[in-house]
This record gives sequence, C-alpha cells and structure tokens, in this order.
Amino acid sequence: MTNNSFDGLHFQRREFACKCGCGFDVVDAELLGVLEQLRADLGGHAVTITSACRCDSHNRKVGGARNSMHRLGKAADIQVRGVAPARVADYLERTYPGRYGIGRYATFTHIDVREQAARWGQS
Repeated sequence: MTNNSFDGLHFQRREFACKCGCGFDVVDAELLGVLEQLRADLGGHAVTITSACRCDSHNRKVGGARNSMHRLGKAADIQVRGVAPARVADYLERTYPGRYGIGRYATFTHIDVREQAARWGQS
C-alpha cells in the first residue's frame, strides 16, 4: 500500500524522493507508520531520511542490492537527532521482533517493511 497524503505527519514527500531527481517518491504507508511511531517513542526527536525511494538506475549507482526495498518505496535509511544509530536499531528490533528488515550501520539505520524479518550489519 502506498501513501499519497502526508497530512498530519512529521514528514514531507520530498524527503523520500529519489536523489537522482527522476521524481520517484511513492512511499509505503506502513513505512510511514513505522517512522512516525519511532519518532514518537524516541521522544519526538527529528528523524532525517538520508535515503528512501530509489529508481533502478540510482539504486545501481549507489551499490544497492538488486532486490532493494528502496526500489519499491518500502525502505528508508535514517538518522535520529541525538540518538545513536545502534540505539535506533535496538528500538526497531525490540518493537518489531520477527518483522521487517533492519540494518545497522555506523552513521545510520536502515528500516524496511518487507514481509519477512531480516537483520544485518554492525552490532
């Protein structure tokens, strides 16, 4: 399911748009819900989207996985102001055990709303 309205949310569509400028900015509603809940549960700290929607070309350019959830508007790489990426990943893993894709990186956290659970990256 995609979201065509960002009314009442703490995010704007342009934050999710493909960085290549192609205009791809369709975001899954479930992903938006996860991000809104994360923001609320972590004390309202600003959540910065560093990468979200990616067209096939841009995904290849940045070295994304061939079947990346970014290509479907179902993934976001995020930073939370004042919260370490490991703490963000810990929160996501605790809140969504057995669900979603959660990747741990030194400077950001990846979250996607795939159907099966996946975990990777630094611990």
